Amino acid sequence: MIKIEKLKKIFRTEEIETSALNNVNIHINKGEFVAIMGPSGCGKSTLLNVIGLLDNPTEGKYLFDGEEVGQLKERNRTKLRKGNIGFVFQSFNLIDELNVFENVELPLIYLKYKAKERKEMVEEVLHRMKIGHRRKHFPQQLSGGQQQRVAIARAVIANPKLILADEPTGNLDSKNGQEVMKLLTELNREGTTIVMVTHSMRDADYAHRVVNLFDGQVITEEMKKEIGDIALM
Repeated sequence: MIKIEKLKKIFRTEEIETSALNNVNIHINKGEFVAIMGPSGCGKSTLLNVIGLLDNPTEGKYLFDGEEVGQLKERNRTKLRKGNIGFVFQSFNLIDELNVFENVELPLIYLKYKAKERKEMVEEVLHRMKIGHRRKHFPQQLSGGQQQRVAIARAVIANPKLILADEPTGNLDSKNGQEVMKLLTELNREGTTIVMVTHSMRDADYAHRVVNLFDGQVITEEMKKEIGDIALM
């Protein structure tokens, strides 16, 4: 699904040039659960932004489902993200002015689903994420674990091929964090490809493979389990 070769990302100002990613090579197969690890500032989030088509690489090749996407203009990146890529963030990124139902429904509005279909799809995913009883509540009325369930519901509502998770348990206690990882594992088991940035070795144990970054480069890769194996946590 993802083929990245000799990828570089350089941030430039008038006075400074910073190399965030340097000659990165990563291949991610459909149905894989890959964890990206490394110290702060090593390029993890930058890599996730490139994979998620939020930013273009400076150099190198990026193929998504066989299509070269590394140098697409912003409009075309946005078009490709819709329905293909879902995002889960450490800070949840829910809209405070919208209730749970409306937050989850938002991607379907952008994708121009009809109101009746949207309602059915949102109700189904809220039930699946065990958050349906909070559908009329606003984000500030929810616990951290509940907010992350809503964020995951929003990420998967349009059945994306790929979910990108950036420290998805970073703001949660261990119990809620484990519940979130079980939800992601279940989605992966059903066929969704997941790429997750994490500092947590416990969270990384849910992945099929761990990619370690240091100073913008891949230094090691560790295979933990084959696709289809069940994480027993």
